[in-house]
Amino acid sequence: MSVLRRSPVTLRPFSRRAYHATPARNAKLTIGIRREDPARIWERRCPLTPDAVHELVEKDGVEVLVQPCERRVFTSNDFLKAGAKLHPTLQPAHVIVGIKETPLPEVLTTPLPSPASPASDAAQSPLVPRTQVMFSHTVKGQLYNMELLSKFLASENRSAPENGSLLPRLIDYELLTGEDGKRTVGFGWFAGVAGALEALCAMAHAHLELGVASPFLYTPRPHTQPSLASIRSILQDVVGARIVSDGTPKSLGPLVIGVTGTGKVAEGCLAILEDLPIQKITIDQLHNVVTDPNTDLHKIYVVHAHPKDYFVRRDGRPFERADYYAHPNEYVSEFHTKIAPYLSLLLHGAGWAPAYPRLMSNEQLTTTLEIAQTLGKGRFACVGDISCDGGLEFLSRHTTLSSPFYTTRPPTLPAHLPSVAIMAVDILPTALPLEASQHFSQAFLPYLRSVLAGYKEPGREATSDGEKKTREALERATVASGGELREPFAWLRKPLGVWKESAGLSTNSSASAQSTEGTGKKLALPGVKPKKRVLMLGSGMVAPPAVAELCKRADVELVVASNSLEDAKQLTAPYPNATPVLVDVSDPAEVERLVAGSDVVISLLPVPFHPSVADLCIRNGKHLVTASYISPAMRELHDRAVAADVVLMSEIGLDPGIDHCSALSLLESLRAQGKEIVSFTSFCGGLPAPEHADVPLGYKFSWSPKGVLSAASNAARFKLWGEECTIDGDDLLRKYFTDVPLSNVLKFEGLANRDSLPYGDVYGLSPLDDVRTVFRGTLRYPGFADLMYAFKCIGLLDATTTVNPHHWTSLVRQALEKKLGTLIMDDPASVRSALFSVVPAPQRDAVLRALHWLSIVPSSLSEYAANTDPAYDPLLPALPTKPTAPIDMFASLLAHKLRYAPGERDLVVLSHEIVARPKSLAPTSASTSSHANAREGEHEEVHTSSLITYGTPEASAMSRTVGLPVAFATLQILDGGVRARGVQGPTAKEVYVNVLQRLEEAGLGVKESVRRGSVAGREGVEQSLRRQWKMMEETV
Repeated sequence: MSVLRRSPVTLRPFSRRAYHATPARNAKLTIGIRREDPARIWERRCPLTPDAVHELVEKDGVEVLVQPCERRVFTSNDFLKAGAKLHPTLQPAHVIVGIKETPLPEVLTTPLPSPASPASDAAQSPLVPRTQVMFSHTVKGQLYNMELLSKFLASENRSAPENGSLLPRLIDYELLTGEDGKRTVGFGWFAGVAGALEALCAMAHAHLELGVASPFLYTPRPHTQPSLASIRSILQDVVGARIVSDGTPKSLGPLVIGVTGTGKVAEGCLAILEDLPIQKITIDQLHNVVTDPNTDLHKIYVVHAHPKDYFVRRDGRPFERADYYAHPNEYVSEFHTKIAPYLSLLLHGAGWAPAYPRLMSNEQLTTTLEIAQTLGKGRFACVGDISCDGGLEFLSRHTTLSSPFYTTRPPTLPAHLPSVAIMAVDILPTALPLEASQHFSQAFLPYLRSVLAGYKEPGREATSDGEKKTREALERATVASGGELREPFAWLRKPLGVWKESAGLSTNSSASAQSTEGTGKKLALPGVKPKKRVLMLGSGMVAPPAVAELCKRADVELVVASNSLEDAKQLTAPYPNATPVLVDVSDPAEVERLVAGSDVVISLLPVPFHPSVADLCIRNGKHLVTASYISPAMRELHDRAVAADVVLMSEIGLDPGIDHCSALSLLESLRAQGKEIVSFTSFCGGLPAPEHADVPLGYKFSWSPKGVLSAASNAARFKLWGEECTIDGDDLLRKYFTDVPLSNVLKFEGLANRDSLPYGDVYGLSPLDDVRTVFRGTLRYPGFADLMYAFKCIGLLDATTTVNPHHWTSLVRQALEKKLGTLIMDDPASVRSALFSVVPAPQRDAVLRALHWLSIVPSSLSEYAANTDPAYDPLLPALPTKPTAPIDMFASLLAHKLRYAPGERDLVVLSHEIVARPKSLAPTSASTSSHANAREGEHEEVHTSSLITYGTPEASAMSRTVGLPVAFATLQILDGGVRARGVQGPTAKEVYVNVLQRLEEAGLGVKESVRRGSVAGREGVEQSLRRQWKMMEETV
């Protein structure tokens, strides 16, 4: 068993000691130690210890006031003995220090007499501003603390003395850094220690859920012990001793704890684990340790994973730290296959920023749990997310010490896989208030003395290099001074304005704003119209065109709220009426504050978030716009939305969206002419521009290919020439339409798109007995379906089995082995024979070319191999190290080989064909003679409505055709132009007419044409589909 080890952080043992008292001095320079917000029940830390206070009183000659607090780790009596005085408000204090942000009613902003003047001249002493030091939580634009920031700004305090120049200086601990940019004052090590302890407790609970009691049930929760020393003693003498004597439960296998991160948090985790009987192992040893039945269960196995262990370049080159920080988008994480499945507990201490790859995504969690299920009970059952910053996508919310863990289950997680217990307390250091405060006080004291020196001897030059660096650090950490934001934080004016708007305060008159504070009412200023406020949640691919369109309107204030502040800043930088805001969408209270301050909310979040955002909109009486399909969960909100007098506008992108608008417009026009609708067919597709489509499948991806691969097995239903037709999911790629005649230049093939029949109701075509054809399809370039079908025959789309190739050139062979259920020798003749047994003869050459281009068969298999060495392809991703479903491996490969390169264009094609005839003509049965059909066709008209557009250097075609309709609908709702309420699509005439008109103005107009159905030599889409379907029915 490990012996008790000393913490790497040097701490002075705390004891209730007697201090030497000196006679009272006539010093006026005063420090105030603030009590923490009473609402923060667990916050017991203090920025200065009694020892530090005694030094300041005795050596520095300052007065220290302490605001009484019975919850603080140090008692009032401790501070009194150290020479401090108690004071209820800290009103006399020049420098006020606390940990978290000051409660708003307690912020002191009035100036005080300068302590540098002689005491006898106090009444005539010049006034100086106070200094407030705290973790202010303002520097990332957090809206909930903009009111706190406003207390320090002259523009928001017009009645302040000297035009606000004497308002306090705000210093944020978070910004105190060394020359290397690393933080110098913080609690990271203690977060690691407390986080590890809380996570061990959570793991013990997770084991109980599995029906197993483990020694970690006796792990002390950090806040329950008086000191870290007592915690470590219990961990060593109780928990560790039981592991040594009895071992860990055999049913759980070897307990493996993984630690990520290289900073103070990881150091704290590893330090506390040293008090257990641990054995440190490498990543290469994980598999053997977990799978070997002889592994010693009287130890805990710890693996410390560094970024180089799990981040790899997309081109297969090894990890390089400098390159990673310069080009983070070139890296992907393999943590989910290399490390995570073997862990009993993950202690995540690595930091993350939005521009960088996550440690694990929701999709990768599924892969981890699939593998973990094959390794035994309790693998990856628990996570301690100490960093709490988004590196684990499945972290849905933070927790508190009152309820430190919960089980998380992303919407994408299959039902057969277990949930994961997750500890995500975001105030961990306060669970160790004594040692954390001692360490913090020691680190902060040099900075505090520098601040004090500025009051004692204003204008004095620094006399040493150390003093100069300390002053420079304090300047970097100053958010506001003299009533103004410092230059690096000038951008906070935008979120400050958003807060004022949302609070019902005037952005043009601070005095007026103050007079309405707390009333919740917006002032009506003479001659000034209030701004219309739009909140955009998300900053993804379709956002830029929408932002640009919304910001054309000077009367619109747009807030872009994203989990990536840098993305939001970049998106809003060109527009004075757009503001970036950081938001955690898993925090409903934070999102609701933003929703409440808006008039219309745009949700560009993933589909599962839409219902919860819609619920917040209903509760706050706000309208919602989203481009996504109306899900059952959204549909259920209809009655509540109507009752709240709000519209939840959905399906207002491209498909769905523009397709609805253009179809409904043409249908309404035909009906107004007294026409009867005979047939409705619609095709839509997003494709690479032809000049960039000379690749296998003729397709490229700007998102995960797995959706496209999975859709290749969807069943379809439609009505064609009077017959209700179905295509089984296994046949979708065989029963496709080889020629969809939409263009004389571009050639397309078409696939039936799921169930077309419900669209009869959407477009007013019911009852379907009166309509000959209702068909919706997806467009691809010729060759897509045949090649995708070959991939399916090979087994590359299989999601039910796993393969584990050691090189990409073995993927096809192993997929075939699973598909055929037999071993295939690793030689060209055997692989070729197996391949040709499942691939139809006419497609074999094309399939071989594609497989070689994709680098997933050996170069010796045919003459189509590339001339380069296939053992290294810079476009290939790293292979999973554990068994993986072929569809997941294939999706990973396609995401790299078939991605858009910089400067490549995409193409959007949307086309409807509507066949109509005069109502006076009786309908003819589909079984009527061909002669009668020909006569009837003479009276039919074939109407088309189409949109073909290419991407531009400024925006892709897909982003414009999705983002612009969203913006147009939003502006129409803002202007009161949408009367419908409840859950709606763009089916009302007032909506689709407006969208189409605005698209026309943006150069995305829908083109309409008409011809007689009997024109010789012209075969319409419906006729072409009918002819091809007959051929398929005869041959397939």
